[in-house]
Amino acid sequence: MHWTTLCESDTHMALAEPVPAAYLNLDAQRKCEVSLDDVLVNSSARIVEVHSAETVEDTKTEGSQTDMFHGKVFAPPTPSVWTTQRDGEVKLRMEEHGIGSEEPKTVLELFEEAVRKYGNHYALAYKKDGRWTRISYKRYYGECWTAAKSFLKLGLERFHGVCILGFNSAEWFIADIGAILAGGLAVGIYTTSSPEACHYVAENCSANIIVVENHKQLQKILEVEHKLPLLKAIIMYGEEPREKRPNLYSWEEFMNIADQETDNLTDIVESQKPNQCCTLIYTSGTTGQPKGVMLSHDNLTWTAATVGRCIQLSDATEKQETVISYLPLSHIAAQMLDIWLPLTFGAQVFFAQPDALKGTLIDTLREVRPTAFLGVPRVWEKMEEKMKCVGAKSSALKRKVASWAKEVGLQTNLKQMNGNTEVPVNFRLARHLVYKKVRKALGLDRCTKCYTGAAPITRETLEFFLSLNIPVYELYGMSESSGPHTISLPHAFKLTSCGKEMAGCRTLIHNPDGEGNGEICFSGRHIFMGYLNMEGKTREAIDEDGWLHSGDLGKHDKDGFLYITGRIKELIITAGGENIPPVPIEDAVKEALPIISNAMLVGDKAKFLAMLLTLKCQVSENGEPGDDLTPEAIEYCRKLGSKATKVSEIISSKDQAIYATIQKGISAVNERAVSNAQKVQKWVLLEKDFSLLGGELGPTMKLKRAVVAQKYKDQIAQFYTDVDKPTATGNAGQK
Repeated sequence: MHWTTLCESDTHMALAEPVPAAYLNLDAQRKCEVSLDDVLVNSSARIVEVHSAETVEDTKTEGSQTDMFHGKVFAPPTPSVWTTQRDGEVKLRMEEHGIGSEEPKTVLELFEEAVRKYGNHYALAYKKDGRWTRISYKRYYGECWTAAKSFLKLGLERFHGVCILGFNSAEWFIADIGAILAGGLAVGIYTTSSPEACHYVAENCSANIIVVENHKQLQKILEVEHKLPLLKAIIMYGEEPREKRPNLYSWEEFMNIADQETDNLTDIVESQKPNQCCTLIYTSGTTGQPKGVMLSHDNLTWTAATVGRCIQLSDATEKQETVISYLPLSHIAAQMLDIWLPLTFGAQVFFAQPDALKGTLIDTLREVRPTAFLGVPRVWEKMEEKMKCVGAKSSALKRKVASWAKEVGLQTNLKQMNGNTEVPVNFRLARHLVYKKVRKALGLDRCTKCYTGAAPITRETLEFFLSLNIPVYELYGMSESSGPHTISLPHAFKLTSCGKEMAGCRTLIHNPDGEGNGEICFSGRHIFMGYLNMEGKTREAIDEDGWLHSGDLGKHDKDGFLYITGRIKELIITAGGENIPPVPIEDAVKEALPIISNAMLVGDKAKFLAMLLTLKCQVSENGEPGDDLTPEAIEYCRKLGSKATKVSEIISSKDQAIYATIQKGISAVNERAVSNAQKVQKWVLLEKDFSLLGGELGPTMKLKRAVVAQKYKDQIAQFYTDVDKPTATGNAGQK
């Protein structure tokens, strides 16, 4: 059994076992030799022993820039399981047996192995003039090597950043891996970042080079260039530069300035170790300044191998997998799925169009027909909304057949989820009449691995796709765990659970309450090195026993499935002192009321809970929420007897049918509340839905609660200045 639920006393008992330690070194041929004092080995089957963070002699203080820009940075003389220095080394959390004991690899070693195994297979594919252009693994390797030489020619220094600001492309991948081969740090920046946010990341990672996609992104860098004294060159890959500048290069110019002499690069790659940093993932900064998550070669290569085996990715020598790259590569989920997993198993990556999330993703899906696909919840929700919209326009007969097929599909899949392998005749008929056609229309007819992650997804959406025989499996992790920690699988999944932990990983539920809810903590070789230049934040994240504290609340069921129940920083602590996780209540309201798009619970330090609600509306091509309701929402209104077609119509007239239905739905949720303190007693409809452009949502569509609270502070204040005393059923809700 891989999952482990331990209380704090159990942890200290397990960690008291004597454990040998070893150092990892690489010889000139880049082979791994294990010697004492570098790699942590554990003889316990339950838990990985970790070095106490208290012994670290870290010379940096949080936020210090002095060493980074002016002085030599000294790594701690004795490696610990964490460091905050860009040139630091850590002890790898090796195990004696199993996948956690496998030989560590650098990125170069992983790539060389890929070329040996998959050299003539296609690695990357991008569309040019309406036709797909493909790049083999051999050529991919050569391009990355050339980019590395060019980076060195431009003055890239060891452990300094190469920032990449643009949409997913072959050039993005090549710049990323080329930066690592050249001894630098690969650093993605979200394309939605402001000039100030770009400056923060570039300064924090000591960037020598910034790669941008187009003129729009270039302008952001030029605006802050004077504040980046270490910046030596800017490279543009999606467009040709409109003006000549001494440090500005087109992609073609950049790739042509590489020295043919490779001795310097050879020395650099041969000096790289698996326990050194090669990539920085910056958190989205929903709770403060972004933190630079330092990931080692081993973090990336070991995690990719482990995830791939867990989800049973095929090796390209037997059957080549295909994936579509469209999610932001500055996020760990996209990097792991698009760059590192394909490199490990020889998959082929197709690049979507830059406007993928504005509607063209479905076209790419139909054309590529991927075998594995990861969608953040909003992507699955958009698919669901579109399908419901199309279904509403179908004939009565087609709607009846679809309804029958969905009921059969949901019940059959739920039974299979619980261990019943029987496939009834009506399910086979429904598969022929409906399921196959739906999969083909979505471009998922070859996809055996449909996943969701990065944010919570509702049970309603999971059941919708399950009813169409498209199981969407949840995975859970964070940047600090190099991506996934737990994964749902076809033979092991439960709705709303994020699955079981991967082999070689450990989970601890810290300080569980009476229902088993506590903070989820991780351990394993996928745990990050530390936050760049942030010792205090690193010590908060990794405790003295080496456990990574996720900040998420969760519990295991009797079968070892993990359920996320909230986030510690999001907990609402009422005036009465009760701790209330908002997400379960918000999800329950959205499930009860299909017309609701977003719901945010408020009530911290207040006498009762209230809720901000938005309605489902049409979204423009640039992602701006409009006033027009979605077809699904309009149909919902019609069923209730409302003729509204716009958000403003409902709010301005306080549409009786809609407001009464919302109150009824919230009252139903309140009836299931475990205490009066967890009942929603007031609510308000907002005129505009939350969005990335509005700032209420982050790059992975996570709710930025602090931003919403500030933006709608007047509406929130009104909840608690009303003279009416709220009632337990919410009848005082704002109408």
